Amino acid sequence: MKRLILLIIVVGLLATAALGAWTYYDLHKPIAHTKTGQFIEIPRGTSPSSIISRLVSEGVIKNEWPLKLYLKTTGAGSTLKAGEYDFPSPISPIGVLAKLQQGQRRLNRLTIIEGWTRWDIARAMAQVPEFKLSSETQALELMNNVSLISDLDPEAKNLEGYLFPDTYEFSPETTPAEVVEMMVKRFRGVWKPDWTDQARNLNFSPRQIVTTASIIETEAKLADERPLVASVIYNRLRKDIPLAVDSSIIYASKLEGKWRNDGKVYLSDIQRRSPYNTRIYAGLPPGPVASPGESSLKAALNPATSDYLYYVRNPDRDDGAHNFYSNGAEFETGVQALRKWERERDAREAQERK
Repeated sequence: MKRLILLIIVVGLLATAALGAWTYYDLHKPIAHTKTGQFIEIPRGTSPSSIISRLVSEGVIKNEWPLKLYLKTTGAGSTLKAGEYDFPSPISPIGVLAKLQQGQRRLNRLTIIEGWTRWDIARAMAQVPEFKLSSETQALELMNNVSLISDLDPEAKNLEGYLFPDTYEFSPETTPAEVVEMMVKRFRGVWKPDWTDQARNLNFSPRQIVTTASIIETEAKLADERPLVASVIYNRLRKDIPLAVDSSIIYASKLEGKWRNDGKVYLSDIQRRSPYNTRIYAGLPPGPVASPGESSLKAALNPATSDYLYYVRNPDRDDGAHNFYSNGAEFETGVQALRKWERERDAREAQERK
């Protein structure tokens, strides 16, 4: 009898140990699921048992009872947080528990591209459903809050140039005005404290540096060319030669609501009597014409040393590279080479369409 009791105890202990080992294995074994990239909402007030049942039904957890048992024995159920969860695959039940304890909320994402104008940014913001903006104009009006930048640029009439290009993540409750503030805050984080002094050493204000950087951003695709483009701008300014950059001409047309938005600069654009028309007026335009990135800001503050006055796209390369020139005759030769390449390209494309 004693042997039988002892045998039962041993079997029980072995069974308990085996169950414990299997439970441990199940809790720590990652399983694959198909919900990655899809947010699963856990409403506030949902019981721990209901949370586990929901995740089993979604396929994120395979077995229900091991995690429920773990929560009951450890008391960890009270630490689970409501939220919107995107669980990676594969993931173990213990990994699921860790995410539930940490909490997660779905974030919206808005990407601002280098060289975008405030009109481009307003268009992107108007497409975010959570902002509930009635129009792009409503978004544009939020970019008139110059108090965000008045200490750095007291002349600013709007936030053009200071809406830093980056990818922003924010909760659905974030207002569009708060996102605009995030963009300006990001700019201020990039603008180093000594850059204002560096600008003064170049006899420029921060506004003029940002304006120069905005032109560099729209003219130079390659980071290593930006200091050279900066040198061309400064050389032309010193010689009082109009900058003649298309981005400022386009900006002038946008200001008057006359830009056709088809990528072409028309004679009416070139002839527009606007201080932003850098074909007609020498000097920098009155303010930034786009959002410059950090590379362009650094180039404006650290131009290359050169005697270049001109640049034109290099037709031998397809990466946006330019050829640089110090005299008009060489520049004209470069222009003609580019025009020839454009004609040949257009002819090839027309032939392919036939």
